[in-house]
Amino acid sequence: MEYMTEFTPYRGLFGGALIGLSAVLFLFMNGRIAGISGLIHDLCPPEGKFPFWRLAFLIGLLVGGFSYYLFPSIQFTLRTHYPVFLLFFGGVLVGFGTRMGSGCTSGHGVCGMARLSKRSIVATITFMLTAIITVAILRHGLGVA
Repeated sequence: MEYMTEFTPYRGLFGGALIGLSAVLFLFMNGRIAGISGLIHDLCPPEGKFPFWRLAFLIGLLVGGFSYYLFPSIQFTLRTHYPVFLLFFGGVLVGFGTRMGSGCTSGHGVCGMARLSKRSIVATITFMLTAIITVAILRHGLGVA
């Protein structure tokens, strides 16, 4: 069983190129940034017209992740047994943070940084610093694995 902690430069390069290509195609075809929080937020528009392309995009993300899991040569172990309260609390914090930051890591980190958006650069630096500090506190300060 392969774990996702091994350094694989070719897979990372190929995956990053696919993400970049999909972001460029999405912008070219829709005139919008491929930010996941915005796509989810706009699934229920106030005018009542249901945006099927948004749903198709999100289903494509799920199908892509699930199909990756199905390849026998690149199996990975899913982590389980997280307390439901922590998952719920984490989801609420992520939702609040994406609205407060006017977007999520995919919108700011992939698309905004590529456009040299100052707001996205600041947001991505904030995401990364927060992640680094959180890991340092949890793993090294509190001993959580």
